[in-house]
Amino acid sequence: MDSVPSRLMSAASGSPMAARLIGGLQRSRSILVPPSFSPAPKPRPANGLGPVLGRIGSLEVRLAVTRKDVMRAQKLRYSVFYEEMSAIPDMMCRLTRRDMDAFDALCDHLLVVDHAAAAPSFQPFASGPDGKKRRKPRVVGTYRLLRQEVAERHGGFYTESEFDIGRLVAAHPGRRFLELGRSCVLRPYRDKRTVELLWHGIWAYVLHHRVDVMFGCASLEGTDPARLAVPLSFLHHSARAEDGWRVRPVDGRGVSMDRLPAGAVQPRAAMQALPPLIKGYLRVGARFGDGAVVDHQFGTTDVLVVLPVETINPRYIGHFGADASRHAA
Repeated sequence: MDSVPSRLMSAASGSPMAARLIGGLQRSRSILVPPSFSPAPKPRPANGLGPVLGRIGSLEVRLAVTRKDVMRAQKLRYSVFYEEMSAIPDMMCRLTRRDMDAFDALCDHLLVVDHAAAAPSFQPFASGPDGKKRRKPRVVGTYRLLRQEVAERHGGFYTESEFDIGRLVAAHPGRRFLELGRSCVLRPYRDKRTVELLWHGIWAYVLHHRVDVMFGCASLEGTDPARLAVPLSFLHHSARAEDGWRVRPVDGRGVSMDRLPAGAVQPRAAMQALPPLIKGYLRVGARFGDGAVVDHQFGTTDVLVVLPVETINPRYIGHFGADASRHAA
């Protein structure tokens, strides 16, 4: 992979060969790529929101507004999922060194950028106030956001390949659902400031679009549920969603989370075994589905997170502000 020149990778998305590859590409989760799919889709209009949603010091949270913004998010995802972790890239991802799928063209993309750090050399330049070219600030965190009305117009949610989201939505007619996905943060930035900015951006987005329920997959690293018995059992016994919000995997994909008796699970040890993202979801007030799904492509065991806005811990609403004003730009 490292031997492919970056100029060839950046040009590939516009070549006839790449067009043929895209036309025949089918993702490992059985999602067919629509004819309009491109490795660098143009972001959808933000409907009056942003693009800058908040700042802490040199860090800024914003929505992607150009194809190049989406490419930068895809590059970060590739770096974290495929180079740092154990995800297996398909041919197109390997060629472009970007994590991408058909859903990128449907979603809004939340970015955290560091204005004190220049982007790597493969990322684009921008003109400063004096007209001189300067490298854009580095993208250090990202989330992908898919609203229910958009998903319903284009065949459904990404998470539906693993969990029975249709039944959840049908059980709560009139509620607006938002899927959260593809979250990652560059290793040196995995701290309170970056995570807080991501959540600030999500909260501003939720308020603007009047979202009622957030959901999405969260991952534990590894594909052997037996080795993950402690954290899976803890989520099953201590954080399982109530009836009406409890989501199960799609037929044929689920593995049990109830692997140890409740009395055999030490909460402190279980919390230490959970990834920071899942700990964060728990603190905010999220609950989890009944059953997990092993994702061999990404080398993870996925659980389903459900977070009705009405159940968010009030201290977090107070912290970010009922109008998302705490870190407002």
